[in-house]
Amino acid sequence: MNGVSVSKIVEQLKLRVFNDSLDLTKKCITISDVNRPALQLTGYFEHFEKDRVQVIGTVEYTYLQKLEPEKRKQIYRQFFSFAIPCVIFCREFEPDADFLETATAHGIPVLGTDYSTSAFMAELIYNLNEVLAPCISIHGVLVDVYGEGLLIMGESGIGKSEAALELVRRGHRLVTDDVVEIRKINDHTLVGTSPDITRHFIELRGVGIVDIKNLFGVECVKEKQNIDLVIKLEDWRKDNDYDRLGLEEEYTELLGNKVVCHSLPIRPGRNLAVICETAAANHRQKKMGYNAAKELYRRVQANLQKRQAEED
Repeated sequence: MNGVSVSKIVEQLKLRVFNDSLDLTKKCITISDVNRPALQLTGYFEHFEKDRVQVIGTVEYTYLQKLEPEKRKQIYRQFFSFAIPCVIFCREFEPDADFLETATAHGIPVLGTDYSTSAFMAELIYNLNEVLAPCISIHGVLVDVYGEGLLIMGESGIGKSEAALELVRRGHRLVTDDVVEIRKINDHTLVGTSPDITRHFIELRGVGIVDIKNLFGVECVKEKQNIDLVIKLEDWRKDNDYDRLGLEEEYTELLGNKVVCHSLPIRPGRNLAVICETAAANHRQKKMGYNAAKELYRRVQANLQKRQAEED
């Protein structure tokens, strides 16, 4: 099934179900946009976005109440002749008997919420964008460090889980270990989550499986996190030329989005957790407008100019 089931949206947004005789798991939403069927309720069905969730607000509800019963039934028959995913009433409005009967006959769920129409549409679109976003799974570890989503990647056994464990012990939060599910919310946002089966677990070679939530407390885990920075762990090689200043940002591409990436060489004695923590803090500082490498470059240039002026 492509998309998300209506039952999942009902659960996430805590919606009321008016025709609960229907099996909501079989109804699927495939588009994140929604539609307010104002024109359709007047009988105009050209360019009708029938694949979208239909939202009934104050305008649509009050208009329907003013229609003659026969006219209203005719509109309902036309409206529900399309394969609509579901209809949601906002502001505690409830469907009339004819509306509910016609919808049920066509197998279309009718739902309700107490939220105002605009607020609910914004929340619904946000949720649909997330669950319907393009998704990939990669091998890695995702940790929330100072509010920055730090994705640690590298070959199996290089020390990703050990670094994540040390970060947790230093007060940061684990999102997922081993498998990271990445969703592209938009052209600027990637969100990482854990598969349900491995959520809150870390595998430590020689120790086994560790439950971070039960061992260190609920404050040490997080359900999802935006991915802001990628750390690639690799074996140190003497002939490799590693960046020592950081004047130019390097990037890696995930689902078409570019994410700042640092390659971190591994040698005995290096504290991976402290380096990762510092990289996250430095990245956050750059987003706030301060770049230590550029500041050092500015000072060096200023010192050279001062010396040259003194010599002249």
